[in-house]
Amino acid sequence: MTELTAERTRQAIIEHTRALAEFAAAAGPDAAVPTAPKWTITELVEHVGQTQNWVAEIIERRISDPTQLPMEMAELPADPSEWPTWLNESAQRVADACSDDALDAPVFNPAADGRSGTRFWLSSMLNEAVVHGFDAANAAHHATDIDADVAAALITNHFAMLTAPTWAMQRSESANAIRGTGQTLQWRATDLADGTGAWLIERQPDAATWQPAIRPADVTVSGPARALLLILTRRLPLTASEISIDGDIDLAQHWLDNTAHVSG
Repeated sequence: MTELTAERTRQAIIEHTRALAEFAAAAGPDAAVPTAPKWTITELVEHVGQTQNWVAEIIERRISDPTQLPMEMAELPADPSEWPTWLNESAQRVADACSDDALDAPVFNPAADGRSGTRFWLSSMLNEAVVHGFDAANAAHHATDIDADVAAALITNHFAMLTAPTWAMQRSESANAIRGTGQTLQWRATDLADGTGAWLIERQPDAATWQPAIRPADVTVSGPARALLLILTRRLPLTASEISIDGDIDLAQHWLDNTAHVSG
């Protein structure tokens, strides 16, 4: 699998947060967010900025004990004209916190999946900026780009989250629903070279697993990495025009119905 460098990830967090701020300003603070229907733009901006500042503090303080996680959240400026600066500063802060020196520091990883805490949070903050950036763009009726390598890295992170050791504790209903009796799902990014954009899921009785592989499967979902990411995070329907499906579409839809982990 193609992996993003830490520097590429940090820069993408900053760029996508900047775009999010621009889309939020275009939509207006009271605009509804169709792809996160419980939120207005105000709530989306607040969530992203607060989360970035919260994570930055965790890494800056090298917090490894979950009982010591920060209790206070950054305050959203009352004036929407100040939001772009606030978001840009929060994105820069979390990017700076995830410096090369911090990548393998002792920091709490909620997934307990073998990654260092900082590497876990770096991927999570990229996911927040990219997916919620799409939400803001959608609310403003604008298109937004997601580079194929960024989308692919977030797809890998998505599957890593869903199969992490702590997923069953955090989302027991999801963990139970995606178990199976050997069913397989193949996701293939058509804009990436074979082997760098392919994810194979196997649903076993004890848990679902994934690996980077191309094999015959009960259902194969193919399309640009951007579209696959937005489908997996339930921002686009499985029937999106860029997508082709070979096999049991109900199996793919069942997976989607039981696996969203993105806020909103």
